Amino acid sequence: MSEIKLAAEARTEFGKGAARRVRRAGKIPAVLYGHGTDPLHVTLPGHETMMALKHSNALFSIELDGKAQLAIAKDVQREPVRNVIEHVDLLIVKKGEKVEVEVPVHVVGESVPGTIHLLEQLTLVVEADATRLPDAIEVSVEGLEAGSVVYAGDVALPEGVTLVTDASADVLIVSEPKVEASEDEAAEETAPAEAAAE
Repeated sequence: MSEIKLAAEARTEFGKGAARRVRRAGKIPAVLYGHGTDPLHVTLPGHETMMALKHSNALFSIELDGKAQLAIAKDVQREPVRNVIEHVDLLIVKKGEKVEVEVPVHVVGESVPGTIHLLEQLTLVVEADATRLPDAIEVSVEGLEAGSVVYAGDVALPEGVTLVTDASADVLIVSEPKVEASEDEAAEETAPAEAAAE
């Protein structure tokens, strides 16, 4: 994905009141840090930032005072009820630099009829070039039978991407859905237990 340009403004007021004023003005408070620089407090355009953050691991070009700085979002704080972005932490990155990120897992394909898949890991931690971060990792369940397990080490990663998550971690399990036992079967199963208890 190409860089998403965001025009930032330096922020001089701090604290909850100042942050509220920034958000009322349709902007988002943010901090830009990394590469040994002092944290830089900025405001970002609200709507553009919200749209850009819909892309997982998007690469931003933060433009401030006529200079552009590449960055990725490391932490996004949201207001839990309305899901409004309250604050963003941005990590400065350089072209050619490797960074660790969490990437969402997307399941593709169909397992054997009569089975379901359970996703044990919603994301995988990987290391990749800061300018070529994957926005998702596909895990195929095509033709998998009940009892099949896909481990992190089995997942095909894009070129240049290295797995950081433990290779033996379960990513996905294929199983048969549990069927509710009928009342007769349930009674038969409990009868011996009751007899043993007497």
